Amino acid sequence: MDNSSGVGVLDKAALVLSALESGPATLAGLVGATGLARPTAHRLAVALEHHRLVARDMQGRFILGPRLAELAAAAGEDRLLATAGPVLTHLRDVTGESAQLYRRQGDMRICVAAAERLSGLRDTVPVGSTLTMKAGSSAQILMAWEEPERLHRGLQGARFTATALSGVRRRGWAQSIGEREPGVASVSAPVRGPSNRVVAAVSVSGPIERLTRHPGRMHAQAVIDAAGRLSEALRRS
Repeated sequence: MDNSSGVGVLDKAALVLSALESGPATLAGLVGATGLARPTAHRLAVALEHHRLVARDMQGRFILGPRLAELAAAAGEDRLLATAGPVLTHLRDVTGESAQLYRRQGDMRICVAAAERLSGLRDTVPVGSTLTMKAGSSAQILMAWEEPERLHRGLQGARFTATALSGVRRRGWAQSIGEREPGVASVSAPVRGPSNRVVAAVSVSGPIERLTRHPGRMHAQAVIDAAGRLSEALRRS
C-alpha cells in the first residue's frame, strides 16, 4: 500500500517518528529503519529535535520528544472537559465545597472547569482564571511528577519544597492552608492520561474555617475518587 501523502518532507518526517516508536535509535539505526539517505535522516531528525518532536537520550540516541506527549494530552482535553462537568458537580455535592479542574500551561495553571457552591460563601475560581504554579495544592500536584530539571526550576520561589512534593507523590494528594490566598484551604489530586502522565489536577477549596487546618483529612478521598473517574475517562478515550 502506498503511504505517500504527496508531501515528501512530511512523509519522510513521519518515517523518522515511526522508526522511533519502537525505541531509541542512532543515526545509523534511523537510516536502516527508514531507508532514507544518511544526510536526509540527520537533517530531519535535527529539525524534529528543534521542534521537540524528537529528543536525545543520555547516550545521544534519538528518541521521541516531549512535545508528542503534550500534543497527546491536548488531544484528550475534549474528553476530559466533557467528563469534568458531572464529576465536579458530584464532588461539590459530596464535599459541600467549590470544585475545580486545573491544567498546566507553561509557568501558570488555568482553571478549565469548575462547580461552584450553591449557597453561602462561594470560593470557586472562575473558569479561565490563570493562577501561579508557585503556591496552592493543585500547583503542587501539577509540579510533583515533573521531570527533575523542570521540577528544580519550578521550585525556585515556590511556597512549597521538594520534601513537600515527595510527600505528595507518596500519598497521592496535596493540601494547602493559606498558601496561595490567606484564609483559604484546598485539597487536590492528580488526573492521569493514558500514559499515566499527570495531565490535570482536581481540587476542592474553601475557607479554613470550614475545611480546617487539615483539609486532607476531610476531603482527600473524595478528591482522589473524582480524579480517578476523570483518569478512567481519559483511558477509555
